[in-house]
This record gives sequence, structure tokens and C-alpha cells, in this order.
Amino acid sequence: MDSSVVLVTGALTGIGRATAVAFAHEGARVVVSGRHDDEGQKLATELRNLGTEAEFVRTDVRHEEEVKNLVGLGKAKAAS
Repeated sequence: MDSSVVLVTGALTGIGRATAVAFAHEGARVVVSGRHDDEGQKLATELRNLGTEAEFVRTDVRHEEEVKNLVGLGKAKAAS
């Protein structure tokens, strides 16, 4: 995979986490989101340890402004 940016919501557990890890293994830059800061930072560190660029953004998808912030960050990463 090229240096695509992948944004994964609900990334802290289950399918979301597995998806984030799979994309990291493929070399994508990964932005993960969820509602728990500590777990999110741990996941971002785990992804970086796999050799990819990763960032956690605390986001509750029930709140539109938080989602807009998350998408904005994803767009900025893709543009860089």
C-alpha cells in the first residue's frame, strides 16, 4: 500500500482495532478514534511500533463537531 491515510472510528476494540492494525501492517498512515484517551494512546503507540505513522483523536461520533474535527485531521494528513 502507498502512504494512504486511513481513518478508523471505533478503533479501540474489536473489528475497529483489528482494522487499524491490518492497515498499519499494510503501511497506511492510520488515524484512530474512540472515546477513551488512555486506550487510544496505547493503540497509537502500538501502531507506531509496527512502523507506521499513527495518531489518536478522541471522538464521540454522536457529536457532530467532534466528527468534523476528526475528518478535518484526516484530510490534513492526506494532504501532507
